[in-house]
Amino acid sequence: MLETAAIAFTTFFVTISPIEAAAMFAAITPDSSAAHRRAMAIRGSLIAGGIMLVFALFGESLLSTLGISLAALRTSGGILLLLIGIDMVFARSSGGTSTTDDETQEAAGKTDISVFPLATPLIAGPGAMGAAILLMANAQGEWKTQAVVIACLLAVLLMTFIALLGATYIQKVLGVTGLHVISRIFGVLLSALAVQFIFDGIRQSGLLA
Repeated sequence: MLETAAIAFTTFFVTISPIEAAAMFAAITPDSSAAHRRAMAIRGSLIAGGIMLVFALFGESLLSTLGISLAALRTSGGILLLLIGIDMVFARSSGGTSTTDDETQEAAGKTDISVFPLATPLIAGPGAMGAAILLMANAQGEWKTQAVVIACLLAVLLMTFIALLGATYIQKVLGVTGLHVISRIFGVLLSALAVQFIFDGIRQSGLLA
């Protein structure tokens, strides 16, 4: 159970990336008042949480309806997370965990960014959604294990909300170099987890039997 919690927490922390989301939030809202930022942080976190819970609870059922096997999910999810991990190690902006240049430019002209790009894709991005489905599928219907995954997801979402409230402070303290150092460290961990997911998917598929 502790291993499941450690894997789930690390995966969600890296794919949601509370610190990076907070830094981006501060960069996009330099002219917003403290009250407006707080309101956007609350709305964005709640909306992102709803999106993530929907994918965590019903994502596997949707994939099963489409005829996608657990082995395929593990392999494809592992590849997606590996690509995100590689981008993090090389400190490259990735649409899997952050906004693209076009999305950032569009957001700069909006007064309320709580839904886009804060809730999605900054918090509930493709990488985080895929991770939620993958981790819940790995639990294979064991409600205690799934409860641990959900608890880790909610914990990271709470950390993200707290980080958004202190976004300006985090941006000033860490700076670009600090953010890149943290990103690289967690990128290595995510890459290792992703490769393990790929190995598990290939083994379960029976291709090497």
